[in-house]
Amino acid sequence: MKKIAIVTGASSGLGREFILQLLKKNCLDEIWLIARRKDRLNELCRSFMFSNSSCMPRPLELDLTCQQSFESIRVLLEKENPSVQYLINAAGFGKIGSWKDISLQDCTGMIDLNCKAAVAMTQLVLPYMGKGSCILEICSTAAFQPFPYLGVYSATKSFLYRYSRSLRTELLGSGIHVTAVCPYWIKDTEFISNAQKTRNSSFIRHFPLASRSKNVVKRSLADAKLGLPVSTPGPVCTLHRIAAKILPGELMMGIWELIRRL
Repeated sequence: MKKIAIVTGASSGLGREFILQLLKKNCLDEIWLIARRKDRLNELCRSFMFSNSSCMPRPLELDLTCQQSFESIRVLLEKENPSVQYLINAAGFGKIGSWKDISLQDCTGMIDLNCKAAVAMTQLVLPYMGKGSCILEICSTAAFQPFPYLGVYSATKSFLYRYSRSLRTELLGSGIHVTAVCPYWIKDTEFISNAQKTRNSSFIRHFPLASRSKNVVKRSLADAKLGLPVSTPGPVCTLHRIAAKILPGELMMGIWELIRRL
């Protein structure tokens, strides 16, 4: 039985970095790379050729906002019957702006990709996981409180965070670890530049102390293997998580309002 990892959002950002770091572990037979952009997938597959790993790529050009994509994945899983060691739901996007600055298409798209697609992938893949397997749901430090001008995105990540926490409890005793990964801003991915492509993204102008994807991925993989329910891979998101447990939501939003105006 093949030991595989499945990574969504594989063509860029955290998804790509997860793949590169999983390759170094040399513990997998195959990695399924799920993304929309065929050229990026092909480029990523070429990186396998220059690694010392025997792991093989399987590029799957799929749009996870399309229902048919999940049927394709279901059929492939049934046919291959793999042992899934890692499921990493890294596909997602956010948009900065007030309610009137973000299109309806982007609002519903965030819900479809950040929430529905992650849940669908998890439901499909879980029957092929066993003791020692890890599910990493890529949430955000935005999951810990409401964020005006990042409202829909933070709401979707709060949903995914709560889903991850409850699923972990349901799976206790199975040996399958579920970790909600909640990073702060990441400076070396396309997330920030894409999030600013709205009618007015000036509500959030600065991203101080932003993390790097390499560090976020390294820490979150280690936390997942330890079976931690939540990974806050950096000092800012760790402090944010603690503060959000202590301070009322209205006060946290007030602090955010001051910070974003700097």
